Amino acid sequence: MRLTIVYDNEVFGENPNLKSDWGFSCFIEGKENILFDTGTKGDILISNIEALNVDPREIDKIVISHEHFDHNGGLGEILKHTKDVEIYRIKGSIPGVKVIEVGEEKVELADGIWSTGKLGGLFIKEQSLVLEGKEGWYVLVGCSHPGVDKILERARDIGDVVGIIGGFHGFKKLEVFEELKFICPCHCTSLKREILERFPDKSSRCGVGKVIEI
Repeated sequence: MRLTIVYDNEVFGENPNLKSDWGFSCFIEGKENILFDTGTKGDILISNIEALNVDPREIDKIVISHEHFDHNGGLGEILKHTKDVEIYRIKGSIPGVKVIEVGEEKVELADGIWSTGKLGGLFIKEQSLVLEGKEGWYVLVGCSHPGVDKILERARDIGDVVGIIGGFHGFKKLEVFEELKFICPCHCTSLKREILERFPDKSSRCGVGKVIEI
């Protein structure tokens, strides 16, 4: 399975055509192609996708982690370029588009790709993806509002978790990363530098253009 970061606060690498902006989106290539989150601005999302040679017509499903502007802002624009796509989100409908509302239970979206189901408190509900890699399962998160520890706990119901990618927000219990083999802090992670310094052998910088093979 191949993951490409297509929207993030930073750019990874030297491609001059890639643009950074506050938000997050990741394109997952597997037996089905899934776009996880859509960043803030649709024009930047489309520009980055085109620069990374991703064909929006090949997207089978779109997953929105939670309903904040920096994760669903580009949804309307990307839908103009997709074909017969399904959307998995916490809430909300779109006329003429198949939208599946994710509940509390984990659900299999495709072979080797699961949603944790919605987690979190009263005000912010969020889902994450759990992806099967060659050496175990990887968790792809949007902002980790429910807490990285709670997300990992749910993900371990699916399989042995070896890695995590995405935004960790203000999560401070860095000891939960000790048993993982791969950590890629993105987007809203406030302790990004501390994570990279504490786990130099298994952490990696994020950014638009970053490709992760799992």
